Amino acid sequence: MTELMEWSDLPRLPRRRPETHKGDYGRVLVAGGSIGMTGAVVLAAKGALRGGAGLVYAAVPASCWQVVAAGDPCYLTIPAADDAAGGWSDEANGQLEPHRRVMDVVALGPGMGRGSGVDALVTRLFDDWELPLVCDADGLNALARRGTWHRPPGPRVLTPHPGEFARLAPDLAPDRAGAAELARRAAATVVLKGHRTVVTDGRRIYVNSTGNPGMATGGSGDVLTGLIAAFIGQGLAPFDAALIGVRLHGRAGDLAARRVGQISLVATDLLQALPEAIVEYQDAVGE
Repeated sequence: MTELMEWSDLPRLPRRRPETHKGDYGRVLVAGGSIGMTGAVVLAAKGALRGGAGLVYAAVPASCWQVVAAGDPCYLTIPAADDAAGGWSDEANGQLEPHRRVMDVVALGPGMGRGSGVDALVTRLFDDWELPLVCDADGLNALARRGTWHRPPGPRVLTPHPGEFARLAPDLAPDRAGAAELARRAAATVVLKGHRTVVTDGRRIYVNSTGNPGMATGGSGDVLTGLIAAFIGQGLAPFDAALIGVRLHGRAGDLAARRVGQISLVATDLLQALPEAIVEYQDAVGE
């Protein structure tokens, strides 16, 4: 069954109690970045912050951690072993292992690049970590290079655009039915990004009604990755988090386009518009 996603379809975020602290709203690990692609992990980490995550950690190769750290004072950084090209080394795999016990959710892939270290890390986190994981960009490309699907030990959200979808499932059409079939194969929630973004767990299919062509700009998807991870970290089921994330991401794009126009819209405009979009959502569904 396919449904157009409206405000009434969305679950509520948990109410914030007066006596809570930052640890109550999720610890999000964003693993990504490489030389030349630091902006992607910065945008994903900021998306998680704007989505209400209590603590956000950006894990990046040591060669670029200072650049990422300068991107925003509100998240923490974790430098990992890098290779000669400034990307992820095979040694980084073990370095992230201690963080497995203290994180609530992982956002994996923005700006990660390619290489044996990336493939090893993505495979390890996707196949072995029981934490919920939102996989995007180069994380998806690493999964595509592997070419096989195994039932993961924890919830998974895949957020491909049509090009990434074609690499993940070359035998499927990048449409609603194809997204649902990929969700079944991967035992995951799939967010097929584009005009009328599709959110499906293989059984339920929702189609988003927000967003505009101005969002076709670098970094827009990275913001969405962090946003979905933030909602999972606050206790929502991955499918519900994807529904809210997609809806609010598109609404932020519509609000930003009113201010700067579609042509001039950039990903950081989405971050600035997200607070207003979230307030609208809370007013519509009730806190």
